[in-house]
Amino acid sequence: MRIRDYTPADESALRKIHAAQGFDYPFPDLSNQLFLTRLVLEDDAGRPLMAALGRVTCEVYLLAQPSAGTPQERWQRLLALHEAMRQTLRAQGFEDATCWIPPRIERAFGRRLRRLGWVRDAWAAFTRRV
Repeated sequence: MRIRDYTPADESALRKIHAAQGFDYPFPDLSNQLFLTRLVLEDDAGRPLMAALGRVTCEVYLLAQPSAGTPQERWQRLLALHEAMRQTLRAQGFEDATCWIPPRIERAFGRRLRRLGWVRDAWAAFTRRV
């Protein structure tokens, strides 16, 4: 067993591993600059058995004065800021962004996010400090 950096020659084997897992997400574009780490674990014959891929992700925070203006004014401000942030992140090469919503506002604010195209992820998220 050996761990080494990914090379494009590994892609075919990794595509087969990905397909065998049967998870419902497309095979990642490993040439994407957002993948900063690409490690392959190979067996003694040099065949890839696993890969760990570290992709830069974007966590979005919203800081909003809750008492400034009417609900309609606050919504219009959110729309403007949301679109500006979306365009800025896209220009920087990001494909997606994530936000975590406090449980006490998830129901109401989650509806607003869905109206803006956000999707509540069905996959469980785990975090670890490195």
